[in-house]
Amino acid sequence: MTAGRPPRVLIDATSVPADRGGVGRYVDGLLGALGRVCGSGVDLAVVSLRTDLERYTRMLPGAEVIPAPAAVAHRPARLAWEQTGLPLLAQQVGAEVLHSPFYTCPLRAGCPVTVTVHDATFFTEPEHYDKSRRTFFRSAIKTSLRRADRVIVPSKATRDELIRLLDADPTRIDVAYHGVDQAAFHAPSEEEKARVRARLGLGSSSYVAFLGAKEPRKNVPNLIRGWARAVAERENPPALVIAGGQGHDDDIDRAVAEVPSHLRLLRPGYLRYADLPGFLGGALVAAYPSYGEGFGLPILEAMACAAPVLTTPRLSLPEVGGDAVAYTSEDPDQIATDLTALLDDEQRRLSLAKAGFDRAKEFTWESSAEVHIAAWSRARS
Repeated sequence: MTAGRPPRVLIDATSVPADRGGVGRYVDGLLGALGRVCGSGVDLAVVSLRTDLERYTRMLPGAEVIPAPAAVAHRPARLAWEQTGLPLLAQQVGAEVLHSPFYTCPLRAGCPVTVTVHDATFFTEPEHYDKSRRTFFRSAIKTSLRRADRVIVPSKATRDELIRLLDADPTRIDVAYHGVDQAAFHAPSEEEKARVRARLGLGSSSYVAFLGAKEPRKNVPNLIRGWARAVAERENPPALVIAGGQGHDDDIDRAVAEVPSHLRLLRPGYLRYADLPGFLGGALVAAYPSYGEGFGLPILEAMACAAPVLTTPRLSLPEVGGDAVAYTSEDPDQIATDLTALLDDEQRRLSLAKAGFDRAKEFTWESSAEVHIAAWSRARS
């Protein structure tokens, strides 16, 4: 009898990148929560890159953690192994369900499959992706919607877009909001803020923060242009700090070249995980004027760090921000107008910081894990 107990699930964590970007935050958050609820009968096996073996073994003391072949660290080899080696591994560990957390899945897994589709922006915002990436992920999403027993998405907006654009079956889609690690992302102390300013060479200067990938969809060039217009005439203009991965948006360099010489723009690249609360929570405003997100983890993490957030009302972002963030458009002139309004209104910034901090507590990885477990149980049955 299998009814009443959670299924044995093999989670494929081999797609997690070393930089712990969005998919890494998702998989780490989900597995951490599953580790905390393993006493309820969750039966897990995880296959990971060898570099993550120790991390997941420590995180999941009740689970079987298996190293993938070394070659899968390279994407083409991983995709090939996913179709052949992963189904074999699922059989070897007695998996009743296989969970693929990043768009793709085996076509013949030998057991029910669930897949996380993180967003539909490859269809709604195609101009923000290069042709090869757009073609690959469009195909992967269509295949997963057709072949997976259940599809997990991080927002109602993503679910609705998949139904609208691809005629996805709504009865096979489960919405599992992402959570936020309250220990890693918290309201920072003054010491944490000062340490980050010192690392960045800001001294006592104020700044506007952006944290995320430098992809065209994130709209960093227009943020730069909007910030420059908002602060150019100020006596002590706040800096703009663009942190995160390098990405592939050539327009960023063009926008940087337009910045007046008396303004300060920093691009420090990746920041240490321990520095993120001080960076986000120490900013006058955390700005994220994206063209659209499947969830919007960067704004949730900024909210958890008690940063006043400025974002756009596109796709899922209002589901995350609600009334606890300020909204703007993707246009640089409107960004300038709305950023100016926030910079001139300290009381509103304080109010948003508190509202965002409180709202962030509603998004937990434990709640996300419960939805995943329910989806796996449905897939098995």
